[in-house]
Amino acid sequence: MSVRNILAALAAAFTVYLSARALVITEPVPQPTLIYAAFVFYQFTTLLCIFWRPRRRPDARPPDAPGQRSDKLPMWVALLALGNAALVPLALAIGVGEEWRTATFATWYLGGIGALMVVVVVRRRPWIGWIGLAILAVESMIFMGPGPALALGLVGSVVWVIVANLVRYSLDRAARDTAQLAQLQRAASAWQASQLVRQRERRVQVQQALAVAGPVLARVVATGGLLDVDDRLEARLAEGRLRDELRGPRLLDDDVRAELERARRRGASVTVLDEGGLDGLDEDSLAVIRHQLAETLRNAASDRLYIRTSPHESIAVTVVGRSGSDQGLSDEDAVDLWSEIQHP
Repeated sequence: MSVRNILAALAAAFTVYLSARALVITEPVPQPTLIYAAFVFYQFTTLLCIFWRPRRRPDARPPDAPGQRSDKLPMWVALLALGNAALVPLALAIGVGEEWRTATFATWYLGGIGALMVVVVVRRRPWIGWIGLAILAVESMIFMGPGPALALGLVGSVVWVIVANLVRYSLDRAARDTAQLAQLQRAASAWQASQLVRQRERRVQVQQALAVAGPVLARVVATGGLLDVDDRLEARLAEGRLRDELRGPRLLDDDVRAELERARRRGASVTVLDEGGLDGLDEDSLAVIRHQLAETLRNAASDRLYIRTSPHESIAVTVVGRSGSDQGLSDEDAVDLWSEIQHP
């Protein structure tokens, strides 16, 4: 049995205890039927307020905010409880007559209606609870007088409703704080996971950099910086490979790397930039893009090659080639290669 069911059973037992005095009529009253009818009406409404749970659809999302919880009392049930606050005191006042309105079997509604308004407040209808309490106070003072009403249970009902509102507010605030804390914990976990991924990527990049630049650096140290033409070419190629690995790793595979190195060996200047647009693509799509990029580079003869990813929804990569001197030439005259690789 869940905690909610245990609390609901205790609330039902308490309301039965408060209203059971209506069944023990020790004096002759004008209309006992009204007393029993008020008791039945009260018990029916109270049990409905305590145990009613709206049926949730299977596809319904769980509520996020405390005020949107599924335990909120339906309005028609709340209005039925409000009707109890108005009708039960009236029925008892008429049923017992003016002589017995302060008798034990005629004053149970002071605590009973107060308990019912507490249930209404707990079920997230606080304004209905306050209105019902006000109706109870007015009618009880009219029927039995302010002094007897306050002495026989009205003060306790007011205190119960106030405490119920304070507890409900505190629980809602605690729930909001808990939800915010859980959200912050999820954000912190996501940040930590992203940092771990970035650390792994940096380690991989450092290993690649060492693999690419290590032999060249060892050669520089061994020769004291006096490199011949071939060594200078290898150093320039190593620098280009290192820049490619850092700036556009998602564009690279063995074929693309080979074509980039071939272009640099023939003297071309190559710039590779991954500026977004490939996020979310699977490996098959990236393989298609890399294959087309390798084919484009294989047929390129430009002196300067610019390879950039594109944020456009249909274009994945743009390859631009320029040759010759730019002096006296417009941008269109200087461009001898323009290729756009579409998204697969």
